[in-house]
Amino acid sequence: MNDLSLSQTAIDFDSDLDPLDAIEEETTPAPDPEQMLRLIRSDNQQEQIQAVRAFCEIKEPRVIPILIELLSTTCPLIRVSAAYALGRNPSPSAVEPLIRLLANDWNGYVRKGVVWALGNSNDSRAFAPLMKALKTDINAVRLWAASSLANIAVLNYEDTISAIPSLIKALRQDYISGVRSNCAWTIGKLCRELPYNVIYATAIDALIEALVEDSDLGVKEDARSALLKLGDPRGLQMIEELELEGII
Repeated sequence: MNDLSLSQTAIDFDSDLDPLDAIEEETTPAPDPEQMLRLIRSDNQQEQIQAVRAFCEIKEPRVIPILIELLSTTCPLIRVSAAYALGRNPSPSAVEPLIRLLANDWNGYVRKGVVWALGNSNDSRAFAPLMKALKTDINAVRLWAASSLANIAVLNYEDTISAIPSLIKALRQDYISGVRSNCAWTIGKLCRELPYNVIYATAIDALIEALVEDSDLGVKEDARSALLKLGDPRGLQMIEELELEGII
């Protein structure tokens, strides 16, 4: 049997929205965990896919070892669904397998699912792989790596300090507006944990620069929102000036 194509899934993997939204919308009521635990071991690939995707919605610790095992299956649709399911069912035991998959999987959709799962892992081991993905991977993976870093870098002060310069660089230079928007959002979140120092001041400068100079309205809005939430006087003053001039 040929592996199912990723195009056969209803998940919109290129969407900027939560990748689980489509699953949640189409599954009512919630699947029965006991039935899904049986189906996930099925020899029928369609049944197995149905079960793996169900655990993107269901929290069930018993399925974690099975999902980790499925990360190495030959079917990319099962791999990506298993990654998203591990994002819904995070476990320390899944972090290293997800990191290996991010480093080695040829499929960008799978890597996108992995960075989302690592962002939910609450594990500092995910920091370095997410930073590499932000710098080197394809558009959709960079986009989710930027937002996932908001959850991981904040776990460690040194990681926060290390992440912000790379996020600023991507905010200024990435050619995909969605990546720049997510970088602005993440910078704003990480700065909430920082004292006023050089890194903080540089981040504020970058957010102001994005607010004033970025060509994309979505990026401008995310930069504005980040500055408002931080309440930084320089940022607030710039927002007020731009509003008075009718620029924003």
